[in-house]
Amino acid sequence: MNMEIRLTNDITPVGNDYRTVSDVIALLTRDYQAQPSLDAIARKIGQDATELQKTFTRWAGLSPKAFLQAVTIDHAKRLLKDEKLPLLEASYELGLSSPGRLHDLFVTHEAMSPGEWKTGGVGLEIRHGFHDSPFGRALLMITDRGLCGLAFADDEAAEPEALRDMTGRWPGARFVEDREATRPYAVRIFDPACWKPGEPLRVVLIGTDFQIRVWEQLLEIPLGRLCTYSHLAGRIGAPKASRAVGAAVGRNPVSFVVPCHRAIGKSGALTGYHWGLTRKRAMLGWEAAKV
Repeated sequence: MNMEIRLTNDITPVGNDYRTVSDVIALLTRDYQAQPSLDAIARKIGQDATELQKTFTRWAGLSPKAFLQAVTIDHAKRLLKDEKLPLLEASYELGLSSPGRLHDLFVTHEAMSPGEWKTGGVGLEIRHGFHDSPFGRALLMITDRGLCGLAFADDEAAEPEALRDMTGRWPGARFVEDREATRPYAVRIFDPACWKPGEPLRVVLIGTDFQIRVWEQLLEIPLGRLCTYSHLAGRIGAPKASRAVGAAVGRNPVSFVVPCHRAIGKSGALTGYHWGLTRKRAMLGWEAAKV
């Protein structure tokens, strides 16, 4: 398997830490199809889950879940590229067999008119706020119609750049910082206990007609599954537009909820992600633990 584990500060874990890290790597490499949770991993090697998370992340540079997803993706590349398995069969082979969709968040969406997009959001008021999330600091942006933006920053120091990135997409809009208004959305999105059928999360898509068609197809990718750009292109009736589809995926303003992180290259490679490839792996690992 072609996989590299980064050891912090270029040193090797010693003593009990070494045994813990090596045992987790061996277990996940062997049992990846079971997609074990952190608690299950901790039970198998006789460690406290919280301490295991800290130890493994400190030495390996990524969490056990992120490592599990990296192992899974490595096998996905083999199944898709070398064994030529269809995507659905590969998903089952990898242990990602749940029929659950991100729509189980009970997302309902609408698109703003092309005119509203072309004017850069003139006359639109967008409230925003940063909140903690499983994937770092999350920037949420809302209108009176619902969630219109979700972005990420590694830490507070990176927040201004993330905000500039997002506000630059709708230069004509009026932006107001309002963490109290965006807080309920953060809770709804990142706490699966809040994914309730009677309380749909309303998402507002602001983009070109082509982009919105691509983003709507992203919403159809099941939780715990992956989809290639070429497959997305076929689903919107533009089979030769894989590169344009990739560009539209990269411009998705509502990360995670509209799951652009589930899109991969034809070879099975994760390819890039606007908010960082490490975060993409973490999202896929987090979702794999939920199915």
